Amino acid sequence: MSLQSVRQFFAEHAPEIEIIELNQSTATVALAAAAHHVAPGQIAKTLSLKVKDQVILVVAKGDARLDNKKLKTTFGAKARMLSSDEVVTSTGHPVGGVCPFGLETPLAVYCDVSLRQYQEVLPAAGGIHSAVRISPERMAELTHATWIDVCL
Repeated sequence: MSLQSVRQFFAEHAPEIEIIELNQSTATVALAAAAHHVAPGQIAKTLSLKVKDQVILVVAKGDARLDNKKLKTTFGAKARMLSSDEVVTSTGHPVGGVCPFGLETPLAVYCDVSLRQYQEVLPAAGGIHSAVRISPERMAELTHATWIDVCL
């Protein structure tokens, strides 16, 4: 369902973007960077967080770490990572394949400014073997993301 929903998302919103499917797993930043021959930072990881009662997605460069103080300042409350089950339920995507495209239910998407150092990033595409190559600005535009600064 997950890869299907991402395929449908791109068919409707950006048919020029091709989904890359590989034989090896790209479920972690290190695996994805090696498989796509890019620096770990160029992998756009999507983090599923809960702030108060709202589930949000934060997309950041692969080697960035969240700064809890910046998160709390930005969202006005402490954020917690979702469990694996909560991630699947909220996004429709498996852990390792989570992306801001083709979501199960609409979620607020935020892109960390750390992504802007790259002309092209590779977020997952709904599966642990799939990704897309996209500019950070285009990704933010397609997902109606808000730019924030919450990483170290």
